[in-house]
Amino acid sequence: MTLRFGYGTNGLTDLRLDDALGLLADLGYEGVGLTLDHMHLDPMAPDLAARTRRVAGRLADLGLGVTVETGARYVLDPRRKHGPSLLDPDPEARAARTALLVRAVDVAAELGAHAVHCFSGVTPPDTTTDTAWERLTDSLGPVLDAAGRAGVPVAIEPEPGHLLATLADFHRLRTLLSGPAPLGLTLDIGHCQCLEPAPPVECVKEAAPWLRHVQIEDMRRGTHEHLPFGEGEIDFPPVLEALAATGYDGLTVVELPRHSHAGPELARHSIDFLRAAAGTSEPDRVGTSTPRAAAGATNGGAPC
Repeated sequence: MTLRFGYGTNGLTDLRLDDALGLLADLGYEGVGLTLDHMHLDPMAPDLAARTRRVAGRLADLGLGVTVETGARYVLDPRRKHGPSLLDPDPEARAARTALLVRAVDVAAELGAHAVHCFSGVTPPDTTTDTAWERLTDSLGPVLDAAGRAGVPVAIEPEPGHLLATLADFHRLRTLLSGPAPLGLTLDIGHCQCLEPAPPVECVKEAAPWLRHVQIEDMRRGTHEHLPFGEGEIDFPPVLEALAATGYDGLTVVELPRHSHAGPELARHSIDFLRAAAGTSEPDRVGTSTPRAAAGATNGGAPC
């Protein structure tokens, strides 16, 4: 199976969406991880359906596949990062997040997206673990129902620091959900390096039956900091080989949300790097890094 690489628009927030999509097509990406946000297909602004149809046409013209991502920092609350979440103590606040995810499913269906990405959120203070899991399953119910009707899988992401932080947590959620819920997994390769007990290659193999979306970047053990390729500790060729061997046919999307200031250059660097790591590289360009990360990288950035 040949992997299909994409780039996340949350790493291109200084570009207009049309310009970002054109850039990715010109660089040879096969898809885009489209984060619904105020600067890129705002899910809260008027005329969403009409704007979505226009983006669908643009994607079709460029030959780009798409995953709809829902990790915008302040799209619902301008004062709380990622707030409200599916775990919020206020039922109306949780319902607002659920409604946003249902809206994302509708957008994904119109765009022909292969998945809708989401995450659980951080457990609020003074909330027991059991209560948090109950809120998560209840809040996801309408989203999974909408996804089932639309034929678009929901791909939840284990996120360091969140209630659902690891692959083991994903499997716990699967056991808590009743019925044939169309729940899949977003596997972030950097997160595997950050905190999973198994190395990224083994995480890919373990996750294979549930993979619906993949995010990729470099990272160091114990530090949740998304890094450009070559700046962390991950040895990528074996990871990409394992991913291709699973038969996964969705997008593998570069996730560099804190690097928009250098988005166009990092998009170019990233596709060169990934092609080389996957053994499908074009002729080398000046300044392209090697696909193997330097061993013994130092541990820095924010802790998991």
